Amino acid sequence: MAARRSKSGPILRMDALLAEQLRRAALDSNPVSGLTHNFYRYPARFSPALARAAIQAFTEPGDLVLDPFVGGGTTLVEALVAGRHGIGADISALAAFISVVKTTVYTDAELMTLSRWAARVGTQIDWRADAATCDSYEEAGYLRHLSSPRTWRLRKAIDQALVSAEKLRGQRLERFARCAVLRTAQWALDGRKVLASVDDFRDRLCEFVLEMVGGSAELASAAAAHGDASTQCLHRSTSGLETESVFNQGRRPRLVLTSPPYPGVHVLYHRWQIHGGKESPAPFWIAKRLDGKGAAYYTMGDRKTHAMGKYFVQLHASLESVAAVCDRDTTVVQVVAFSDPKLQLPRYLSVAEDAGFEEHFLVAGADRLWRSVPNRKWYASQKGDTTSSEEVVLFHKLK
Repeated sequence: MAARRSKSGPILRMDALLAEQLRRAALDSNPVSGLTHNFYRYPARFSPALARAAIQAFTEPGDLVLDPFVGGGTTLVEALVAGRHGIGADISALAAFISVVKTTVYTDAELMTLSRWAARVGTQIDWRADAATCDSYEEAGYLRHLSSPRTWRLRKAIDQALVSAEKLRGQRLERFARCAVLRTAQWALDGRKVLASVDDFRDRLCEFVLEMVGGSAELASAAAAHGDASTQCLHRSTSGLETESVFNQGRRPRLVLTSPPYPGVHVLYHRWQIHGGKESPAPFWIAKRLDGKGAAYYTMGDRKTHAMGKYFVQLHASLESVAAVCDRDTTVVQVVAFSDPKLQLPRYLSVAEDAGFEEHFLVAGADRLWRSVPNRKWYASQKGDTTSSEEVVLFHKLK
């Protein structure tokens, strides 16, 4: 319980109504929905309601919002539809791919083309027919565990859908189609005791494409209402972010809104689990991106290392770079969970302080803001498997 209590500290200067709206949004447990948020079930799913409320509370239209651990792109989507400029960064090529697709403003003509593709792609999936080879990805191990008697038909269906996606004109359309295949393959394979049939894959792909077209149309309509709002996603580590040219001209984010990797909590950001837990890097094959990294590369530390030293060293480097692109008008909002909050939260806050930040609070004398996250897909932690979690919402500003 001690980890929940906040020590006395400075209070955020903000309207009381906005503070209450932010508190309510943090406690919101509704399923993720709307816009392009369901294009892919990224393992650590950020709350759109919380992102929306934080952007409303701490920024004005035209301001810059930064997410240095962008993950599935929730912050960028909400920034775009609110008329804010967004910059995201992530060390995962898969995260960058998903975030770019989710924040692309497609034209009506492009969406019509994709709707027509949805109507015909199903006819091009037939497990009895030949499929294109993907020798380079197969040789590199990206198709691991997809050639068994249980999976080879789905592998062929995925391959045929990707061949169809490549025939669309232009990189923007191909990226969208690949994301639709990615979403469908995840539904068909990841974590399932009973894999989907090829017929089910075909039908669900068509449904997902049309649903995603509708989400993109909603995003485009909302973005159009705010004129020149834009987003950019960088495929890179957060450490050294201040060297990017986008920050060279002195522009500073009004809000940093992010959810970093969680200390002591092992999440498979870069793998699916098939065949009863066997890890597959197939998402990168489908997205046409490269991986080749271990889990510790994405979580800032090995799940078997109890001391967590590597995690906090990398966290310090990341937060120092975030501090370097901020100014005193910047508010930093982080959503973090811990395998052992009593031990890890004080250390997390100490690292943030060493990097140049001071913790702030929504309301004087209140406990820190904790939120329950139902149905979060955890894979494992240092203490074993868990099916749900609690996160804390931390507020910081430069000292």
